[in-house]
Amino acid sequence: MSTYQSHHETPAVPGTASGDTDVGTSPGARQALRYVGAVIRICLGWVFLWAFLDKAFGLGHETPAEGAWIDGGQPTAGFLGHATAGPFADFYQGLAGQAWADWVFMIGLLGIGVALLLGIGMRIAATAGALMLVLMWTAVLPPANNPFMDDHLIYALVLVALALGDAGRTLGLGGWWQQTPWVRRWPVLV
Repeated sequence: MSTYQSHHETPAVPGTASGDTDVGTSPGARQALRYVGAVIRICLGWVFLWAFLDKAFGLGHETPAEGAWIDGGQPTAGFLGHATAGPFADFYQGLAGQAWADWVFMIGLLGIGVALLLGIGMRIAATAGALMLVLMWTAVLPPANNPFMDDHLIYALVLVALALGDAGRTLGLGGWWQQTPWVRRWPVLV
């Protein structure tokens, strides 16, 4: 050991291994991060589930009662119908209001929302959610307030981080879900 190292070592932080000075990995910080991740997961789950409920039942927030999916409304017509600029405008205009697109979109919103709220199927929910959000981003190109970045991309990245961080285990059913026989047999369901 050189003289510089022996005289200039950072003192150990209480509660960490000797010489480990990364306070961000302390047990308290890790626990706080798990809870913050769980709250973010639940909030994003509500964003997806609320979008489903409002579009399905016309609750009046973004979808008027007469536009409810259960009364014949077309959930994709509004968002995709407004995709009038950008490189994919023609593609999305062609999808807007098609019954199969409405079903895929609504099942996606419901499934992703429920999975995130419960903390189960995080890999599938994060993958499906990130894909849906990136596709929605391509429908709004170019974004109104930035050359390329908007909330769809940020939410997509957050979903990936939540899945990688195993956020379903805290304040969720992720721990139980991971022990079920079908998830043990097909780990992709984690």
